[in-house]
Amino acid sequence: MRNVFLFIRRYFTFISFVLLQVLALSMLFRYNKYHRAVFFGKANEITGYVNSKYDNVDDYFHLKEENLRIHRMNDSLLNLLPGNFIKIDTGSHVITDTVSFDTVHMLRKYLAKEAKVISNSINSQKNYFQINRGSKQGIKDNMAVINSDGSVVGQIVGVSENFSQAMSLLHVQSTVSAMMKKSRNNGRIEWDGQSPLYLTLRNIPKSDSVLRGDTVLTGINSYNYPPGWIIGTVADIVEDKSTNFYVLRIKPSANFQNLQQVFVIENLQREEQVTLDKATQKKVDELNKRKQ
Repeated sequence: MRNVFLFIRRYFTFISFVLLQVLALSMLFRYNKYHRAVFFGKANEITGYVNSKYDNVDDYFHLKEENLRIHRMNDSLLNLLPGNFIKIDTGSHVITDTVSFDTVHMLRKYLAKEAKVISNSINSQKNYFQINRGSKQGIKDNMAVINSDGSVVGQIVGVSENFSQAMSLLHVQSTVSAMMKKSRNNGRIEWDGQSPLYLTLRNIPKSDSVLRGDTVLTGINSYNYPPGWIIGTVADIVEDKSTNFYVLRIKPSANFQNLQQVFVIENLQREEQVTLDKATQKKVDELNKRKQ
């Protein structure tokens, strides 16, 4: 207490000046409309500036929650896209209680499920990434994986109860059916194991007027990948003189170095398609044996 009195005694003049100054300014702003308007204007400006900075800091610490919220909303919207449905054959009636329909009686073919990438590699010739969804969440082998911006990134090749392993497009054994957006000509996307910045598109005929910047989409010749999803754009065109096809360098739309939120796409009719394909191939083989 003695130190407090000594402090007040030592700085009494300065403290008195500050108190009188505050009193004078208070009377000035209270009884003078012009000065009061200026004061409140400046005060609001300063308060607004401080609040905006605080809001920016607060937003930064809530980015993860906001990203998850938006990703879940995109998941819901993604499942409403027309490309996920096919028209029902009205010439016959099928009785079933396990098929999902939308409000206009379109049969659902593709179903999207949100997930998060928890590990990823791009420096190997056989690159994989892992997501935080597994068999308990309905994930199965051969499901396609789409980035949050709608670009193709890989397919599921291994599943445990709560996690799944996906083969990245940056894998030397990865092959994806692809097509040119303009001409709809079909080819296949591969990776040569070199730069993670480029993929390779083969089997596009030279009759196609391909230009740099043309868009490449997933093709129709796949049971895993829904058609029409973006893979990338043409970065370079190589004419293979030994064939009638181009070899195109493709810049992928996905940033494989920064995969975070993804969607796993299930083809609900895949099992039926694969079964039919195998049965047909078996019949063809049997017919060939009989001819021999």
